[in-house]
Amino acid sequence: MRILIALTYYRPHYSGLTIYSERLARTLVKLGHDVTVLTSRFSPVLKREEMCNGVRVIRSTVRLRLSKGVIMPGMPLRALPLIAQADVVNPHVPQMDASYLSWMARLAGKPVVTTYQCDLRLPEGAIHRLANFGSHLFNHFTAAASNVIVSTSQDYAEHSAFLSRYLGKVQPVIPPIELPDISVEHLEVFRKKHAIEPGQKIIGINARLATEKGVEYLVGAMPRVLEKYPNARVLYVGQYENVLGEELYARRLRPLINSLEGHWNFLGVVSPEDQVAFFRSCDVTVLPSINSTEAYGMVQVESMFCGTPVVATDLPGVRHAIGFTGMGRIVPPQNADALADGILEVLDHPEQYHGNVAAVRQAYSCEAVASQYVQIFEELIKKR
Repeated sequence: MRILIALTYYRPHYSGLTIYSERLARTLVKLGHDVTVLTSRFSPVLKREEMCNGVRVIRSTVRLRLSKGVIMPGMPLRALPLIAQADVVNPHVPQMDASYLSWMARLAGKPVVTTYQCDLRLPEGAIHRLANFGSHLFNHFTAAASNVIVSTSQDYAEHSAFLSRYLGKVQPVIPPIELPDISVEHLEVFRKKHAIEPGQKIIGINARLATEKGVEYLVGAMPRVLEKYPNARVLYVGQYENVLGEELYARRLRPLINSLEGHWNFLGVVSPEDQVAFFRSCDVTVLPSINSTEAYGMVQVESMFCGTPVVATDLPGVRHAIGFTGMGRIVPPQNADALADGILEVLDHPEQYHGNVAAVRQAYSCEAVASQYVQIFEELIKKR
């Protein structure tokens, strides 16, 4: 099967959307399919075309930026022959270009399976408001052209102001999760490098430093955690500097985080192996997201893959993983005290949140998720 995946940002860009799409593309190749990714050349150092892990990646030149979106006048011409060659087209939204790419595919008689990653909610500001409006409008064009819309959970779809209008097209597919195995020696080196002491309580967070992640509520929860566990420390994995569109948010948080000196360490973007060591070094990880831009939170499942429980906010889609696995606590969003209660509950009673790690790994495996996509694709191709 020839599959065309379209999205605004692909690797080496780092976000949940790009990680999801990369895992899906690579696994579809492993299952024997021909996969092409059509995306933006968001950095001039990137090649216009290359093979990445068996996936053909084609990048269109960016001429203008609008908030986190990009304008690529050459995209339709790049897309035309690729759509003609494809058996199925899989746009990942939010993505402005998906609006016309999906209709180009339908006019060419090709099935369109749209992966709806999240409702876009950008920070305050005139440019961001314009981008939000445009994204919402373009998403409607894409949805109208789609045969199927994949959502990470039925819970998110039913509560999404956008997806709830298209429930007849929605098929829930949980996100693909993949982590490497590491040695005991690698784990010990990681712990030594980051001065993790025996008995020290480690609270982990793995996220871009972005408004929707609700990092300020973890900052606000820490004083109560430190009252009971004075040596507790936050390890923050993920991009925390120069996050596109989040510079003001970072500047606002900086003094708050500095007030926790000695109890908060930024590790930045780490290797997949160090990410596993990070999760295995944590006593609990947190996902304090605040709005519908967070549709699931793959990092919480990655934490569960490593046997580490999670405290996540009670948002549609985000709460699905803990409800499914039992490996953590769900707390109200934008509430530092409730987040502190959840963290302390897990730290006090970790044995209650171990769950069945083997079952979690099987359900969320890349092969299991990609196979569900293949089934959707094949059914649509047969109908055509």
